[in-house]
This record gives sequence, C-alpha cells and structure tokens, in this order.
Amino acid sequence: MRLVALDGLAEKTGFQLGQGVAEARAMCPEVDVLPADRAADRALLEGLADWCSRYTPLVALDGETGLYLDITGCAHLLGGEKSLLDDLLARLFHLGIEARAAISSSAGLSWAVARFGAQGVIAPEEAACLLAPLPMAALRLPADMIETLGRVGLKQVGDIIEAPRAPLARRFGSMLLLRLDQAMGLEDEPLSPRLPVASLSAERRLSEPVQGEADILGLTQELAARLKPELEKRGEGGRLFELLLFRVDGRVFRIAAGTSSPLIDPDRIAGLFRERLQAVHDDLDAGFGFEILRLSVPKSEKYEVMQEDFSGTPDRQRPLAAFADRVMARLGAESLFLPVLSESHVPERAAVFQPLADVGMLKTAEEGACSVPASLLAAFVRPQRLFQSPEPVEAVAEVPEGPPRSFRWRRSLHRIARAEGPERIAAEWWVDGEKAAERDYFRVEDERGRRFWLFREGHYGGPTQPRWFMHGVFA
Repeated sequence: MRLVALDGLAEKTGFQLGQGVAEARAMCPEVDVLPADRAADRALLEGLADWCSRYTPLVALDGETGLYLDITGCAHLLGGEKSLLDDLLARLFHLGIEARAAISSSAGLSWAVARFGAQGVIAPEEAACLLAPLPMAALRLPADMIETLGRVGLKQVGDIIEAPRAPLARRFGSMLLLRLDQAMGLEDEPLSPRLPVASLSAERRLSEPVQGEADILGLTQELAARLKPELEKRGEGGRLFELLLFRVDGRVFRIAAGTSSPLIDPDRIAGLFRERLQAVHDDLDAGFGFEILRLSVPKSEKYEVMQEDFSGTPDRQRPLAAFADRVMARLGAESLFLPVLSESHVPERAAVFQPLADVGMLKTAEEGACSVPASLLAAFVRPQRLFQSPEPVEAVAEVPEGPPRSFRWRRSLHRIARAEGPERIAAEWWVDGEKAAERDYFRVEDERGRRFWLFREGHYGGPTQPRWFMHGVFA
C-alpha cells in the first residue's frame, strides 16, 4: 500500500507520493491514512468544475488533482484578477477544501507556480524569475526525464532557461523545450473545456438565496427577457436552453430544456422550465437556497419572423410547437414520435417512428405524402389499419396463384365474396437474405362485407408449402 495523495500537513511532515504506508507510519505513528476512492475523487473534482463555472464557463480538468480556468474577459466582473483569486480561495476554504491557485498568462506557468511556488497573480515579465528556483517537475515532464536531467545536474528550471537549446533538444528531445516555452508563455497551449460553451448566457447573482419554485421561475423569465434582444439582433432563436442553479453550499444543478422550433419568447421559455422543474421536483434539493442563476443558450438556429394575421397567430404550427415543447419538457425528448416514410417496398417497413425533434418535420412529412402521385396511390391501396407484424391464417385457394376462397383467422371462418390481386412485393434480400420468399397481396371482401388485406408467402409447387398471412384491415 502506497500514498497517492497528501494534504498540506503531510507534505510538511516529509511524506512523499508513492511512499509506502508502513514507512509513513514508521515516520509518524499517528498519521491518518484513508483508503483511496478514485471514483469519489473524480466526482468531487467534476463537482468543483461545475462550481467554478461561476467564474468562467471555460473550465478544463487537469488530470485527477487540478482544474484550469480560462478567465479571459471575466476577471473584471469580480473587481480584477486579485479579487477573483481571493474570492475563489476563500469560498473553497469555507467549503472545507484545501486548494492552491495562481493566475498568469499561460497555463503552464500557473500550473508550476500553484504546485511548487508562491500562489498569486503573476505578471508576464516575472515568469523567468519565478520559474528559475522551481524543480524540474514544475515543467510537467515525465518522471524518467526528470531523473535523467537530475543525473547530469539539471535539477531546477533555472538550469535550462539560459542554456543552449540545440544540445538540450538533441540530448533530451523536443518535449523539454516545449514544456519550457509553454511555461514561459512563448508557446500557445489551448485548453479543452469539459463542457460545451454556450454562445449566449445571462446571469443573476442574488444577495439573498432563493428556494421557492415561483422565485426560480420568475428569475428565469427575467433572464430570458435579457436574452431576447441579443437573440433578435442575431436573428436566431434558442433550440436548447440550460438553467444553472448554484446552491450556497457549492453544488450546481443543470436543467436543460429543448424546443421543437427556434424560440425567443420569455414566457414560453419560463413555461418550459416550469414543466422541467415539475419533472425533476424530487431530485432538486434547494437546501439553503440558490445564490446564482444562469440561463444559457447552448444551441440556436435561425428564427424567421412572420407577420401575424387577424387571428393573432402567425403560424398554424405555433400551438403545436408549444404543446410539443411542454410535453417533451415534462416527459422527456423521447416522449413524442412522428411516423415518417421510409424507402422500402415491404409494408411494415415503409414507415418508421422518429422522435419529434423539430416541428418542421411535420411539414416535411406532409409534403412527402402529398408528393406521391394520386394515380400511384390508387393503384396501391393500403388498409387503414396495418398490423405491425403479419398474423398467420389458414386459407384455401381454388387456383394455385389465385386469391383464397376462404380463410380462418382468429378462430373465425371467413368466406370470400370478392377479391382483387395479386400485388407482388419482392423481399429485400439485403435485409432478409437471398432466400427470402416473395409476397402476393390480395384485397378480399367476405360475405358480410368486411375487407381484409392478405398475402401469400411463397408459391404452390415450390420446395416449401406457401403460407398465408393477414396484414391489415380496411375500414
């Protein structure tokens, strides 16, 4: 058993990462050793990343022990970089979390100073002076490279800052100089945020935390009203809205609400979150209240403004879109489905159900149905009720290739008075296999006037006996 994490007191005592637990107890018998739980540590780090989004939406994970925050353009909201850093460390301290932090113009320099130097705000011209006394581990080098550098007497960053670069690259590779340039701010090092950054957001910081659902919805509507002018300026409407609730104890709740069409109306946006709050009511624990609310628009699309008619409704699909949004917000995105045409001659595959992600799909489906020629529809009449899976029947045919004379279906005997067909539909060999049988469909009417849609699979006189199936019922 070895040590994988240390607190500040353990570091001052002289413990080191990777040290055996038995050796640590021999050095300090009263040492408190806890079993490592990497899953819990990861969950805590991700929770802290959510909490740090109060300072900037650009938060990236740094392995298992750190976070990167890109605060470009955000520091002035808290009175400057020094005030932001003090506020962050003070809040973490009150949350019971020991942390070190540094602000600089490069991620590598902040990483080095936060872990091995004196934390604080670093000016660009101070980079070389602060890096010089730090150990080689401050450059984020592999352990074997640090050991090799130490054997030749290069133990501090200052030993290579002014050294000739060509021999260093030839002896130790390009990574050494790359890490040094990144720490000095000479080489750019982009960060990858753990979550997509919304293109537009509005935030409200409260002097007194709120707990009630009505207060949350009222503030959400206020934030949506603040977003509306910018959306109109861009000519866009939101397709996905995300509400972040920052609880006073550090926990962050993310509530997302999608729409079936671009949306800018604050009342409808607040209505979506009213349904979402009802859906997640049991999982949303307000605790001692929420101190920050942020409404973001991660996804937006072009919004077409339409002239209203005398009824006050510019688009007949607007009420349907509002209904769809409310249902999906309450029951989930997979709660509404729309039948759409599919390119298949097999009847049970000619239409499929897709989630109603966009009300425009209704118009597309309607246009697709209207584009089929009337003559073609008349030639291939389909029943009003089509079974999802054909049901077997017992049929008797007078002519091998002709319609049945009678059939028994669901324990009832039906005698045929009239019949039309056959309509032959070949099997899809790329789906059913090359040996799949053809189908001959017949529209039949029994003596009592009931009309059915049957088909024969296979042919008489073939290697296998043909089978009859009921596939639909006409109205």
